[in-house]
Amino acid sequence: MPEDIFDVVNERDEVIDAKPRSVVHAQGLLHRAVHVLVFNSRGEIFLQKRSMLKDRQPGVWDSSCSGHVDSGETYDETAVRELREEIGLVVKSPPQKLFKIDACEETDAEFVWVYRCENDGPFQLHPDEIETGDWFAPEFVTKWISEKPQEFATAFVLIWKLFSRKGAKTQKK
Repeated sequence: MPEDIFDVVNERDEVIDAKPRSVVHAQGLLHRAVHVLVFNSRGEIFLQKRSMLKDRQPGVWDSSCSGHVDSGETYDETAVRELREEIGLVVKSPPQKLFKIDACEETDAEFVWVYRCENDGPFQLHPDEIETGDWFAPEFVTKWISEKPQEFATAFVLIWKLFSRKGAKTQKK
């Protein structure tokens, strides 16, 4: 299978090059990703446990779905694609944009747009990407992260902290 090609960006999130995934990660080059938080009608969030096959942070809990922006793709296009590929959720338009995080150590040198949508599932989990997934009350997630942050992807810990602070204000339209 051909290797994914990512846009390499500068500190202003402007595309300056394109490189294979392995090079981007090995050299710690700035690149782009999305995370989508999927809530059900009861207000619970769907979290995925990353597959042990993942090259980065395998076996930890993460956003409902997340993924790299491929070269030439927009953040919005990626959010729609990742929902379909990872959890089998087909949406007609991009989910609601909540906030953007600048590339940092926690995000593994990724600029990240965080999105939110509502869906009750059930989902079709991609076995190479996701070991399992489940619904959790937001208060439970907050407590779990505070007690066992090592059980979560580092980007999700940061996302949840920011979401709890500012994103929750925009979670219902």
